[in-house]
Amino acid sequence: MAGKTLFWFRQDLRVSDNPGLWQAAQKGPVLAVYIHDEEHLKDFKLGTSSRWWLHNSLTALDKSLENNLHVYKGSAQIIIMRLIKEHALDAVYFNRCYEPWRQEQDAVIKAALEKKGIECKNFNSSLLWEPSEVLKGDGTPYKVFTPFYNNGCFKAGIPGIPLPAPKTISYIKDTSSFAAIAELGLIKNKESFEGIAQQWNSGEKAAQKRLNEFIKKDFVGYSEGRNFPAKNNTSRLSPYLHFGEISPKQVWHGVNCKAVKKTIPAVDRATFLKELAWREFSYSLLYNFPTLPRENFNKKFNGFSWQTNSSFLEAWQQGKTGYPIVDAGMRELLQTGYMHNRVRMIVGSFLVKNLLLHWHQGEDWFWDHLVDADLANNSASWQWVAGSGADAAPYFRVFNPITQGEKFDSNGEYTKRFVPELKKLPVKYLFKPWEAPQEVLKSAGVVLGKTYPHPMVDVSESRKRALDAYIKLSKG
Repeated sequence: MAGKTLFWFRQDLRVSDNPGLWQAAQKGPVLAVYIHDEEHLKDFKLGTSSRWWLHNSLTALDKSLENNLHVYKGSAQIIIMRLIKEHALDAVYFNRCYEPWRQEQDAVIKAALEKKGIECKNFNSSLLWEPSEVLKGDGTPYKVFTPFYNNGCFKAGIPGIPLPAPKTISYIKDTSSFAAIAELGLIKNKESFEGIAQQWNSGEKAAQKRLNEFIKKDFVGYSEGRNFPAKNNTSRLSPYLHFGEISPKQVWHGVNCKAVKKTIPAVDRATFLKELAWREFSYSLLYNFPTLPRENFNKKFNGFSWQTNSSFLEAWQQGKTGYPIVDAGMRELLQTGYMHNRVRMIVGSFLVKNLLLHWHQGEDWFWDHLVDADLANNSASWQWVAGSGADAAPYFRVFNPITQGEKFDSNGEYTKRFVPELKKLPVKYLFKPWEAPQEVLKSAGVVLGKTYPHPMVDVSESRKRALDAYIKLSKG
């Protein structure tokens, strides 16, 4: 008789290229479950936008499983043990996650299952290479991206070919104890997500559609175009990758197939694959240095003189700093659950360097509001901006929000879209409206301090303060 397996969905909410599900389906009947377990998450319970995405992703997954997804809320270990007993299951399969608490939880659950004689297997479904596969010659993890990519990733070999969806799955039904997706309480007010819902569709089909659209419409020119927020030269695959609605192997091979190589310039493909590898680098850091989300990678930064200023923080969060490119980015986040990557660097630099506010505060805000909030990417990127991380931006690199706006949004299309009160202001003054003559401001309907705020700090003076603080730290 074929064995009966519980397959535990987590950050792998898809049917194709899902190695754990594939193996479970080959073995015999499958009880497909998702367990909403926030017991161990502490500071990193799912953010508001992530909860919206998860609700819709689970709904899409259930449909693709012909309404055979069982969802539960509570302790994963307790629920799994109960289901094994109730359905006389022989095995538990799941795909690996790399957050520190999941690693700890998985080890405990695996030990408990093996103690009861239950087969337990886990698989890699969310990375191109396991962190243990990309190491330096001495067996230690890389701390600098370029050698990680050039020496580590390439030596690890070409990622394996993605698996198809199982041809058939024989499902086990739990008719008594599972909950409806709505009962998980992920969405409390649908109206508050209208802006995000207009921008995004969740689920495996939406992920595949987006990959195809990116390749056909937005890939040519990616190398340069990805720096300009008004252009469409970004993949926007990050939330789908985080929730596992598409695998990085599917993306890798999708952009490397023969047909794509004929139509997409090599520089665009190379740049995009490097971005995929940066995601791998972030996960390698998280796996090998599990304190990354909260502790400075560079311990010297433990003595940095961060400031405390709630009014500064609130102005940054709401996009009311008086620097239009910063405000555009923060409002894009509030309205769409997303922010262009170039702008993420600009707003991040402004927070930690011009305002001298702790990178934790930016990390927490992004975690709650991004649909692609991902612990590895979020932690590594904020530490990069702050200068405290691995392979971090040097302390003297402070993004000037005026020149960044002028260079990367030269016609003001992006900024005016999200800061409409400045839409009539000539581009000459758009990124420094305080320099506009009074008659120009009046003609544009702009009253500084009323319709649009005065700049909250002087960029030159605040840059000097930041450099003084960093120099003092380096001498300490």
